Amino acid sequence: MSEPATLARHLEVKLGHKIVSTSTSLGETTIEVLPENWLSVSRSLRDEVELDFDLCVDVCGVDYLSHGQTEWDTTDVSSEGFSRGVEGKGAGRFSWAERPRDTHIRHRFAVVVHLLSLQNNHRLRMRAFCEDDDVPALPSLVDIWPGTNWFEREAFDLYGIVFEGHPDLRRILTDYGFVGHAFRKDFPLIGNVEVRYDPEKKRVVYEPVSIEPRVLVPRTIRDDSRYEQANAEREAGIK
Repeated sequence: MSEPATLARHLEVKLGHKIVSTSTSLGETTIEVLPENWLSVSRSLRDEVELDFDLCVDVCGVDYLSHGQTEWDTTDVSSEGFSRGVEGKGAGRFSWAERPRDTHIRHRFAVVVHLLSLQNNHRLRMRAFCEDDDVPALPSLVDIWPGTNWFEREAFDLYGIVFEGHPDLRRILTDYGFVGHAFRKDFPLIGNVEVRYDPEKKRVVYEPVSIEPRVLVPRTIRDDSRYEQANAEREAGIK
């Protein structure tokens, strides 16, 4: 089963109706499962001798709010050079009353697991969408792959995804008094607060955020014969 397409077909045969969909793109295989099959599929992936996904490389949360939207105008400004950024379209650049709505997606939050079979040299991506957008939750995988402990805590901290059965589900990256989940697409980039350590007060203090959100326009380097000639003259020592 060296080819990803072969692995995908084998997974469909072994797991059957427990898989919602299987796809292969850019040499990588992805399966999607329902929340109720999250644990059973994970155990099969780990315990089936022909699969043997014994290592969980990563667990991450995904917020599909504003998925497919862009802050770049790539069709009407090709003749204008670098001014391709479009202000105000991306999530986080809005007032709370005008926050983006997930009208075009069935479920907003998902959990993605990256697995590796050392014995078979296979890599697999497994994804499941959380049923409830208000309190997104999935069963914890700690009992199957103990190394997911801190990964799940990170997803809980940054996305607010609850992993049921986790032995110690608490924040791991943000401050204990932090409000909200910073990687959610509707987390405001304007009007929030930032923290810093005040050496005079000898404690962490909260202040209005000082970062002004903006669309970063990357520098674009295009092929130009003038540059090639200048480089050739420089290498030849011509001033």
